[in-house]
Amino acid sequence: MSRTAHDTPNHASRRYLRIGAWIAVIVVVGSVLALIVDDFAASRAEHRLAVAVQASPGVPFEPDVIMAGFPFLTHRASGDFSSVLISAEGVPIEGCTGEPVCRSAVDARLQTTDLGDTGAIGPESVLRARSMRAETRIDSPTLGRLMGIVDLYINTPAPEDKVGGGGPGDGLLERTEGIMLSGTVPLPGSPETQNGYPPSAAAYTAPKVKVSVSATVSVVDGRVRIEATDFYDGPEEHYSADVPEEFRSAVLKRFSTTLPALQMAWGTTAKHALSRGSDLVAVGETGPVAVRPTDYAKPLGSGS
Repeated sequence: MSRTAHDTPNHASRRYLRIGAWIAVIVVVGSVLALIVDDFAASRAEHRLAVAVQASPGVPFEPDVIMAGFPFLTHRASGDFSSVLISAEGVPIEGCTGEPVCRSAVDARLQTTDLGDTGAIGPESVLRARSMRAETRIDSPTLGRLMGIVDLYINTPAPEDKVGGGGPGDGLLERTEGIMLSGTVPLPGSPETQNGYPPSAAAYTAPKVKVSVSATVSVVDGRVRIEATDFYDGPEEHYSADVPEEFRSAVLKRFSTTLPALQMAWGTTAKHALSRGSDLVAVGETGPVAVRPTDYAKPLGSGS
């Protein structure tokens, strides 16, 4: 069959379409490869900083590190990142007795950083930042051990004036007052334990009470202070019991304490405290800073 006059332009159009498709494929593949290379380089640098922080005496496990800067390769040499988050789990709490060891999560967020060459970060490298926010988190079981209430649980109720508060859209709620603490404590005259069993155990038969209380948290001289203010009677699910009037103040006192000094990132002093979900958090802010990974969590009282 002879070629018509319309065949040539149709053939050229299909060829251009194929070329365009191949170019698009090459661009996509190139972009994906660039993202993979960038992500790999970022992971290597984050791991390097994590290992450097783990060299600190109080950091038993490799921490999580996130460097915020995209694309990473453009920030690698200068170490200039909008923020760097370090989260070290399992840091021992001094002043807590018994087994297993009481542990906390010690976090730090460095803002507007100058880390230097991320390929050369080590335990003695100097990390500079315009500001730093340090947080130390304690979960409910650990707080219970520190307060001598084995089954203690922290709950952060939604604000009472917010309809539908506490839903998934609110994320983790935070409060400094109106915090709910629940647990079992002995009534005055009852022993702390009975045949080795704590008040929360069924085998503990001495007079005891399981209640929920409202509490406030604050920081006094760098230490977290918890103060039970009343028995909780709000809308959240809670425990209530008939506590004799003469025992009410004593029971509330069992939910009040000043915690031992907590390890804060790079020796930052706690300025305020709050509950977040079922955790208790001590917070400190400072800046500008110039710190070394090896000093991230040194023994308290050892200095900088």
